[in-house]
Amino acid sequence: MNDRNDFSARGTPHRADPVLGNLDQVDAGEDRRSRRDEFVRETPARVPFNTRPQRSRPPRRTLRVPWWAFVVGAVIVIAGGWAYTHPTALHGLFPQTQLNALLTRADQAYAAGKLTGSPDSARDLYEAAQALSPDNEQAVTGLQNVGNAELAKAKTALAAHDYAAAGTALEEARSLLGGGSGVAELNQALAKAELQNANQGALVTQARNALANGQIDGSNGAAALFGKVLAGDPDNAVARHGMNQVGDLLANRVAAQLGGNDRAGAEKTLAQLAALLPGYAQLPTLRAQVAAADRAAAAQRDQYIAAGEADLRAGKVTGAGNDNAEAQFKAALTVDPDSRRAKAGLGQVAAALVVQGNAAIDAGHAQDAKTLLDAAALLAPQSADLAAARSRLAATGQHARTAPASTPATPAPPAVNPADAAKVARLVARAQAAARQGNIMLPPGNSAYDLYRAALAINGDDAAAQAGLRALPAVTRREFDGAVRADNLDKAHDMLATLEQLDPGDPLATSMRHRLGSAWLDRASHYVGLGETQAARAALQEAQRLVPGDPRISEVGARIDHDD
Repeated sequence: MNDRNDFSARGTPHRADPVLGNLDQVDAGEDRRSRRDEFVRETPARVPFNTRPQRSRPPRRTLRVPWWAFVVGAVIVIAGGWAYTHPTALHGLFPQTQLNALLTRADQAYAAGKLTGSPDSARDLYEAAQALSPDNEQAVTGLQNVGNAELAKAKTALAAHDYAAAGTALEEARSLLGGGSGVAELNQALAKAELQNANQGALVTQARNALANGQIDGSNGAAALFGKVLAGDPDNAVARHGMNQVGDLLANRVAAQLGGNDRAGAEKTLAQLAALLPGYAQLPTLRAQVAAADRAAAAQRDQYIAAGEADLRAGKVTGAGNDNAEAQFKAALTVDPDSRRAKAGLGQVAAALVVQGNAAIDAGHAQDAKTLLDAAALLAPQSADLAAARSRLAATGQHARTAPASTPATPAPPAVNPADAAKVARLVARAQAAARQGNIMLPPGNSAYDLYRAALAINGDDAAAQAGLRALPAVTRREFDGAVRADNLDKAHDMLATLEQLDPGDPLATSMRHRLGSAWLDRASHYVGLGETQAARAALQEAQRLVPGDPRISEVGARIDHDD
C-alpha cells in the first residue's frame, strides 16, 4: 500500500520551476545590440518592388457586444452558482429524466407487442420506472395494460389449443392483475381443455395407480393428478374420492411425524393437507395435536435453557456428560433449532472458554490455551474476542521460538522490523476507517474485522489491533442504533446479524432484536395508512421473524386484511 504522503506515486504532476538562463551573459547583450545597430547603418536600403504609394489603413473598428449577450452570460453565471450551491436538488432532476426515458421506452415496447420475457420488455421497463416512482400513474396503468394484453394472448393461445403458451401468458396476467374474474374464468377453461386433451379416463387411472403405490407427492403423484382432474371437472366423483384418500394418507403421515418428534415435518405436511383439502374433517384435530406438540417442545426447551444458564453461573461450562452448560444448550437446540436463547447461551459458553484460554496464555500453558480456543471456535467461529486471543497465542508461540535458551520462563518479545511495523500501522488505520464507515465484517478482506486480523497476523501483540478487534461489538451496536434512528432498517438488520457473529452471547442482542421488530411494525402500520398493502405485508413479515410474540402483529395484520 502506498504511503498517503507519497504524492509522486499517486500520479501528481511535478511542478515546472522557471529557468532564468545563464546570468554570465547578461552584459554581453549590450555588445550584441551595438553590433546590430552598426550593421543596419552600413547596409543600403533596398528599393521596394512595388513603388506605388501605399494606402493608408482605415481606423480599427471597436467590436460592440449586443446587450442580450450580457443577459445570457448573467443567466449562465446564476445557473452555475445555483447548481454549485444546490447539488442535491440538481441531482434530483436526473431520476426524473431517467423515469421519463423508461416510461417512453416502456410505451414503445408495449406498442410493439414486446410485453414480457426480456430486460427491454414493457413489463420490465414499467417495473423499473415504478421502482423510481412507486405511485407513478403511467407506470401503474402500463402494467395493467400489459396484464390485460397477456390475458388476451392466453385466450388466443387457448383457442389455438396451444396450452403451454396459454398457461405461460395466464401466469403473467395473474401476477400483474392480481387475479380477477377474467383470470379465474380463463384458468378454469384452460384446466378443462387440458383435461380433455390429456384423456380424462387415462389421467384418473394414472392417479389411482399412484395412490395405490403410495406415491402422493410430485408432479406425477396422486395429489397432483387428482387435482388436475378436479380443476377441469370439479364434480368428478372418482377424483373427489381419490383426493379424500390422499387426505387420509397425509393425516397418517402427520401422526407418524409427531410420533417421531419431527414437528417441522408435521407442520409442513399439515400445511400441504390444508391446501389440498381445506374442508378435510380431521384438520382441526390435527392442528390441535401439532399445537400441543409445539407447547410440549417449548416447555422442554425452556427447561434445558434454564439448566444451562444455571450451569454457567456455577462455572460448569463444558464437560464429558450432560451436567454442563454446553450440553444443556445443545439439547435445547435439538428441540428448537431456531432458539435464540439457546444460541446466545452457546455464545456465552464460547466467551467463557476464551476467558479461560487467555488465562492459560498468561500462565504460559500454550497447549491448554489452544485446546480451549479450539473448543470456543466450534461454538463461535467469528467471535472478535476469540480472534484476538488466537493472535495472542500465535505471538506467544513466536516469542518462545525466538527466545534465548537460557531464559525460557521470560522470553523477550521479538523485534518487529520497521517495514512490518509500518504495514501494521497502515492496516490498523484502514480497519479504523472501515469501522467508522460501518464495514464491520463486509466486504471480505476490506472489513474492519479482516483488516485487524491481518494486522495481528503480522504482530499478534499490537495493542491497537487487539483493542480495535475487541471493540468491534460495541462499534456494531452503535451502528445499529444509528441505523434504527435513521429508519435504515436493512442496515440495522445487517448490524444485528454482525453482532450475533462477533459476540453470540451479547446480552443486549435480545433488546436490539425487539427494537428492530418494533420498528418494522411501525413501518407496516405506516404503509397501511398509505394504502400500500403489499409493502405493509412485507414489513409485517420482517416483524414476525424478529418478534413473533409481539401482540401488535395480529393488530397490524388485521388492518392489512381489512384493506385487502
